[in-house]
Amino acid sequence: MQAVMGREKVFRFKQFAVINDRTAMKVGTDGVLLGAWCPVEGVHHVLDVGTGCGVIALMIAQRNASAVITGIDIDHGAIEEATLNFKASPWSERLTAIEGDFNKLQVPDSYDLIVSNPPYFTNGVLPTGDARTQARHTGTLSYRQLIEGAAHLLTDDGTLALITPTDAEGDIIEAATFASLPVRRLTRVIPVEGAAPKRTLWILSRRDMTYREDTLTIAYRDGAFTSDYIALTGAFYLKM
Repeated sequence: MQAVMGREKVFRFKQFAVINDRTAMKVGTDGVLLGAWCPVEGVHHVLDVGTGCGVIALMIAQRNASAVITGIDIDHGAIEEATLNFKASPWSERLTAIEGDFNKLQVPDSYDLIVSNPPYFTNGVLPTGDARTQARHTGTLSYRQLIEGAAHLLTDDGTLALITPTDAEGDIIEAATFASLPVRRLTRVIPVEGAAPKRTLWILSRRDMTYREDTLTIAYRDGAFTSDYIALTGAFYLKM
């Protein structure tokens, strides 16, 4: 699904393509899962935190024909790339990429939906100048900072949707409690049938809704994708 055009790597989906050569974080399963899974019905204003090449923002634009989406990233190369990808898409008039620190973001309006595929390395020393490691390290944006910031930027019934490693569940629940942004749904993602979950998809919201907890298995033991994964991502991947 990924091709090389000159020196730029292009990942092609059914309705759009993304260059992901400059950004530290490339197109991956985590981002695609979140972009396909997050709730978009009735959403008008969306913020994609740590947008990278913009794939999640583009998926939301495909799924919701009226949503206006802003992607923010601290990495200059990511914003350059996201801007190119947004302009080349069918939804360019609804997509904007801004360079900046989410911790310092000040906007006049609130968001119906905030999405993030956040950094997830919480331990160890951060190597100087390693953009990919910085993009994956919570030293630049902790789970608590993300959730508390989202709590201030969301509308009263807005939603924060994110994906994390499963072993971060305790941290997310604690941060959500402190921010008064309750967990309303979590989906544990199993990479291969019979394996332990590796990722968790989250919905946090002040809106009153029934709590839901479930699982999603990506592939069977023979490598074939499950029907649930195909149903979730089939509108995007070329070979589904």
